[in-house]
Formats: sequence, structure tokens, C-alpha cells
Amino acid sequence: MNIHEYQAKGLLEAKGVAVPQGDVCDTAIGARAAAEKLFAAGEKLVVVKSQIHAGGRGKGTFKSGFQGGVKLCRSAEDAGEKAAAMLGQVLVTKQTGPEGRLVRKVLIAGAPEIRKELYLAVLLDRAVGRPVVMASTEGGVDIEEVAAKTPEKIIKEIIDPAMGFQAWQGRKIAAALGLRGELMNQAVKLLRGVYQTWLDSDASMVEINPLCIVDGRDGKPRLVAVDAKFGLDDNALFRHPDLLAMRDLGEEAPLEIEASKHSLNYIKLDGNIACLVNGAGLAMATMDIIKYFGGDPANFLDVGGGASKEQVAAAFKIILADPNVRGILVNIFGGIMDCNVIATGIVEAVRETRLTLPLVVRLEGNNVAAGKKTLAESGLTIISGDTMADAAQKVVGAVAKAA
Repeated sequence: MNIHEYQAKGLLEAKGVAVPQGDVCDTAIGARAAAEKLFAAGEKLVVVKSQIHAGGRGKGTFKSGFQGGVKLCRSAEDAGEKAAAMLGQVLVTKQTGPEGRLVRKVLIAGAPEIRKELYLAVLLDRAVGRPVVMASTEGGVDIEEVAAKTPEKIIKEIIDPAMGFQAWQGRKIAAALGLRGELMNQAVKLLRGVYQTWLDSDASMVEINPLCIVDGRDGKPRLVAVDAKFGLDDNALFRHPDLLAMRDLGEEAPLEIEASKHSLNYIKLDGNIACLVNGAGLAMATMDIIKYFGGDPANFLDVGGGASKEQVAAAFKIILADPNVRGILVNIFGGIMDCNVIATGIVEAVRETRLTLPLVVRLEGNNVAAGKKTLAESGLTIISGDTMADAAQKVVGAVAKAA
């Protein structure tokens, strides 16, 4: 689950991480009032930031023609006008796709003078099975771009989960970033706060880009998290009702929302061959092999290791709600899962939805003989795939033939 920038900054601030002061608003009048308060407190410049779950906001374009979802303002009146141009409008960025995202809220925050932009993130390094703090002197750009062009500028510090984040590790990262004196002390505190936020939130990733050295109101340099992005582990949200309450359904695709109600992992894609698979790795391999044989997957759909007949039926309904779907590939490997349970769910779903699209099913593993028998005796037009490659070729061919 993703959350908005203003929510992420609130979590960070609670752990002692310095963030620009500001307020989130859903009206232009509120935005102007928030800006007036900031200017009265001594800010010389404020920023109006569209709140959507996508990057590239500053370079985005609204469908209304207004340019940029992040704007600097020197007056409260200007902040109100910029907010009015953003609120209720659809912002298109490189991450939203052409459909864009509707801006329902804007963040009005102080915009201190920036001396230097840095990068900071905390995530799980699956190769070593431990948290890693990543930092770079190249802030304000995609970390993928830094990794591709100047990988030597990415600093990585592995954290022992039993020991937690240590002050010496903070000083080591700060020194690598070129921070000295008081800035090093600030960095140690900030790094510990960011790590603790990641840990306590059960986050998959916390990213601050940019982390900035700014001029404080007293003229001294300060280290501030100017932007923040969180990815929360859906599987841990039952432990965090406060975080779950931050979920913004308006930022999620309707089919993905429906899938979450049935504990299904679904992501809509642009192709026309739907996939229903158990296990994320197998689902990704299934999408790859569809592409290999010339098809285009319409979705990622993982029903999990112990799906019920009801979940299978729900998965079919979600798949068929996508008007682009022209064929379906079911690829099941029964380890924990009983293949016959899946087969029974498929038969019931096909009958209930009156499916007319090509359906290819490949079953393997636990109780597979009973599952195949259930499909064969159903009287339905279901194409059997002997292997994953065979199933992928058959569904790609069937969709091409029906086109």
C-alpha cells in the first residue's frame, strides 16, 4: 500500500526527522490560508504540491493544460491560485500513464533555500536478508539513473536487525555524503529516525528524494526531508490499523480494490491475455512466457497458495471486468493447494459468468488427476495445457484465431 507525501512526512516527523512545515488542503481558500500562516511564521517562499501516488509531479501536465504539479509561490494569493488550478484536475506524469490521476489534495509547505540535494532510502536487501540504508550525493533524480550511470555514487550500509541502526553507521553514511560538523550530527539523528520509521511501519521501502541541505531561518544549514515516499507491506497492515486508515482508494484502480477484498494480488496491465496463477514467482514466469510466444498479458493475478473456490470465482469476475481481455490462461502448481479445488472453482466460475472467451488451463501437482477429471467431465470448452509452454502457446494461438 502506498500513502501520500504529507502522510509519509507525518510519520517521519513523529520519529524526529526534520521536514518542512506545512498543511494539506482540499480547497483553494484553505491553501491560501495555509500559505498566509507560513509567510507569517517567516517563510520567504512556499511550495504547492499535488498529492497523488506518482512521481514526476513537477514535470507533469494537467489535462486542463496547466503545467506542473509542484509550484513555488512568493505570496499567499499566488499559492491559492496555483492550488485552484490543481485541485479537481487530472495530472498526467511519466508514472501515471496517459489516464493521469485526479488531484484531490495539495500540500502547502515552506520552501527554504536548497544548498544541496541528496538521496536516502531504507529497504530490505533480499540477497542478504537484512535491511539496507541506501544513500547518494546525487539527489533529485531517479536512483535507477544513478545506478546505471554512476553506480559508485550509491552508498549501501547493511543493518543488523538484532542490533538496529548504530550511530557509527550514521556517521559513516554522513561522511560518505560529505557531511561534516553539525550536519553530521543532524544526519545521524535523521538516519536513525528514518530507519526506525521503516521498521515500525513494516514498510517495504521508505525513500526520501531529495534529502536536502537547506538554509535555516537562523542562517545555519539544516538537513531536511523535502520529499518522502512510502511503500507499506500489505501483509503487515493487520498490525497497523492507523496506517490502513491512510489508504486512499481514489488512488487505486477499481479492479485492484475489488481484488483486495478477496485477498487476491491483482495488477492490471495493458495486454489482452488474462493470467490466473498461484504464487508470485509463477505468475511472473507465466507473463514472461506469454510474451515469449507473442502474446501480451492483461494482468498479474496471484490467488495465493491456498485459494478457495470462492476466490477463484472472484478472480474470474475481476478478470472479465477488464474489457481488453480476449483469452484466459490458468496456470496452477499444486503444492499446498489442491488442484481439484481449483478445477471445481474454475468450472463454477465459467458456468456463472457464461464465459465465451478462450480458456486454457494447466494444472500440475497435488491431486492433479482429480482436477483434470473435474475439468474433462464438466462439459465445458476448456483447453488443457500439458506444460506451461504448451499452455502459453495454446492461449496465444486461440486469441489470435478469435481476433
